[in-house]
Amino acid sequence: MLRALLAGADARRATGVANRRAVLGDAHVDRAIAATSPLTADFQDLITRYAWGEIWDRPGLSRRDRSIAVLTALVAGRHIEELEFHLRAALRNGLTRDEIVEVLLQAAVYLGVPAANTAFGVAARVLEAEV
Repeated sequence: MLRALLAGADARRATGVANRRAVLGDAHVDRAIAATSPLTADFQDLITRYAWGEIWDRPGLSRRDRSIAVLTALVAGRHIEELEFHLRAALRNGLTRDEIVEVLLQAAVYLGVPAANTAFGVAARVLEAEV
């Protein structure tokens, strides 16, 4: 039983690493892995297996749709420090610049102008750098 649980965790970890690299890019994942410390190792393993190995691998939404949900959630939670790399991921997952603007406009109405204003500032930096 334990062996099966460990094998399942290993498979989710491998899937998670592959999904994380596909969505965020090798450079971002390599930086995150290099920055892993004894303090953060268990957390990195958790998000790799759970967020990237299970949630991002579910068939119910495309990666593109998951990016829309993530952008909205990050704006809602005022998690601006993560917004920059998820904007890049949204582009990688097929969202256009115009669609990102639409997501942020939608966020302005439902989440508040100050949050969207900050998000637009981050998006401007990211989208201008991606030209």
